[in-house]
Amino acid sequence: MTSLAIFLLLMIIRYFFFGLKEAFGSAPSWLLWLRYSTFLVLYPTGISSEVGLIYISLPFIKASEKYCIRMPNKWNFSFDYFCAAVVVLGIYVPGSIHMYSYMLAQRKKALLKSKKE
Repeated sequence: MTSLAIFLLLMIIRYFFFGLKEAFGSAPSWLLWLRYSTFLVLYPTGISSEVGLIYISLPFIKASEKYCIRMPNKWNFSFDYFCAAVVVLGIYVPGSIHMYSYMLAQRKKALLKSKKE
C-alpha cells in the first residue's frame, strides 16, 4: 500500500464517520471502532514507507544536487536539499512515535466514552 492509498483510506473512514455523526447525531459503533483503530496498522505502514523512500533517495538527492541553492547568488542564501532530507529523517522517527502515542490515547478516550454512553 502506498502512502497516498493509506492517507485516502484514513480520510474516507474519518469523513464518513464525521458525516454520519453530523447528519444523524451519532455513528454506528463499528464505524467508531474503525475510525479509531485503523491507524494501528496504517500509521506504521505509512511511516515506514515514507522513511524508507527518503532513505533510498538520499544518494540520488546528493548526486543530483537538484533543488539546491548554492552561494554566491543574488539572494545571498544557501539551501542543501540533502541536508534538509537528513534533518527530516531525524525528526520523523521521534515525531512519529509522539504522533502514534497521541493517537493511542485518543483511541482509548473515544472508545471508553462510547462504552459509557
